[in-house]
Amino acid sequence: MAASVWPTPHWPEGVPHTISDYDKPLFSVLDDAAAQYPNLIYTIFNDATRTFAQVKETADRIANFLHARGIAKGDRVAIFLPNLPHYPEIYFGILKAGAIGVTCNPLYTAAELNYQLKDAGVQALFCMDHPQFYPTTVEAIRDTDVTTVVVCSVKSYLPWLKGFLGGLLGKIPKAASHEPGHLFFDNVVAGAKPEPPEIDVNPAEDLALIIYTGGTTGVPKGACLTHSNFMHNLKAGVVTLRLVYEPGMPPENLRAGGYHCYLGVLPFYHIFGMTVAMLSACALGGRLICVPDPRAGDPPFTEVLKIVQKHRPTLMPAVPTIFVAFTNHALIDQFDLTSLMGCFSGGAPLPPEVCKRFEETTGSIIFEGYGLSETAPVATVNPTNPETRKIGSIGFPLPSTDVKILDVEAGTSELPRGEDGEVAISGPQVMKGYWNRPAETEEVFREIEGRRYFLTGDVGHVDEEGYLVITDRKKDMILVGGFNVYPREVEDILFTHPKVELVAVVGMPDQKSGEVVKAFIKVIQGQTCTEEEIKSFCQESLAGYKRPKLIEFRDEIPTSNVGKVLRRVLRDEEMAKRA
Repeated sequence: MAASVWPTPHWPEGVPHTISDYDKPLFSVLDDAAAQYPNLIYTIFNDATRTFAQVKETADRIANFLHARGIAKGDRVAIFLPNLPHYPEIYFGILKAGAIGVTCNPLYTAAELNYQLKDAGVQALFCMDHPQFYPTTVEAIRDTDVTTVVVCSVKSYLPWLKGFLGGLLGKIPKAASHEPGHLFFDNVVAGAKPEPPEIDVNPAEDLALIIYTGGTTGVPKGACLTHSNFMHNLKAGVVTLRLVYEPGMPPENLRAGGYHCYLGVLPFYHIFGMTVAMLSACALGGRLICVPDPRAGDPPFTEVLKIVQKHRPTLMPAVPTIFVAFTNHALIDQFDLTSLMGCFSGGAPLPPEVCKRFEETTGSIIFEGYGLSETAPVATVNPTNPETRKIGSIGFPLPSTDVKILDVEAGTSELPRGEDGEVAISGPQVMKGYWNRPAETEEVFREIEGRRYFLTGDVGHVDEEGYLVITDRKKDMILVGGFNVYPREVEDILFTHPKVELVAVVGMPDQKSGEVVKAFIKVIQGQTCTEEEIKSFCQESLAGYKRPKLIEFRDEIPTSNVGKVLRRVLRDEEMAKRA
């Protein structure tokens, strides 16, 4: 069923409400790019480049290799790698073999990786030749179905001189020893033919990825995403995202054929980095800068600023903490970041003050979107035209996507405009369900008016102009004396304080009011701040029950590998102290 016209007078001109023709195999994105732009650069890593034709040939060889190893349609193959240029070649190779990709956080412990490999029934795995990552792999594959391990070295795609000198000086990461029977990436590629097997893909039904989510709120679950889930997201992005290329000119769709360069600071194992950086760059015929560790350098993030100045990326998908890191970097004035035209923010709410500071510093524009691993990931996006963008909102649903605001208790009744409720999403990008978890799948879906809606766990509303606004995570809501307090609202106010770099707000038990608000604050380097300053500042902008009663200054605030602030970790630490 097609999505209805979204009720707003601000729907971007020229953007369709529905799209079609996205039921295609995901690997067709690479095949099309290699046919149209064979000699254009796709990946950049340490100054070494790979063209679309080269990436396709390697992907075809990997598919041939996997088929020869007995990997059949529907089998699961894991990628346990940071952002290396091997990543798109391996992922597309897995799909061309008819298999399903399983992406794994390269910072997992052996126990965490073992759980994921067992749960997904993984049979083959690609890992990094590294003194930490490889031993983790060896331990993690015990008592699993993994029979094929391919070890990848960064040396494969370094410029010749860097690779030679790095090997000579021992600077290239390498495990101390390797297990018998484990294969090496270069040998695998060289020994296979660039001839993928013939497979029949049903894009709407066949899985392209199992991505694990929910690890901070319980046992991780594998979200099952189809080829069509991704293809819809990519096509919707092409028709929705627009930039102003010349002052005074109207916004245009993103230009294809090598015009744009994506800065790959988000990990490709994460759905945001995979779709909005790695796959989107391919779909657009653009370049992709592979950044394994954006925090590298002294102070942190210095190396990525050097990369921006050298390789001149135009687009950067990122989470709010990365925008904060750029803006507050002690050496920011020493780098030219003017190549950045558009930045896509997601993964966590974007505080308006963070958006304002970053745009003033770089001259770029930030487009905030919203989605989850279960939606491949984009479900809504703020208009990319500065005149209709509404900072603080997540804009409108993507074409062919519908959003409803449902009652928080049961998720069955639609609420009036302006009223907060649980955000529910229906569209071609919504997952099939959770891997081998029918009960959990049933719990998060509702059928309304003939459409299947996914309950996101986020609370939000539609404002008077039709813009969607996320208030906060349902599970993070704080109840103070019977009043609802949403951490994001308090955090957005604290971010406007000139001395605050990063902030996280949680609820703590209180005998009198049930819960009180506690703020964890990281102060900008070189500044000093007191509790009295913060409390006085909050008196001007927040009702009494919303003001932080407890304030703790920290040198660091915990974030995930993607950069999300981990409120739950802070709350658990505080509860442990109290216990």
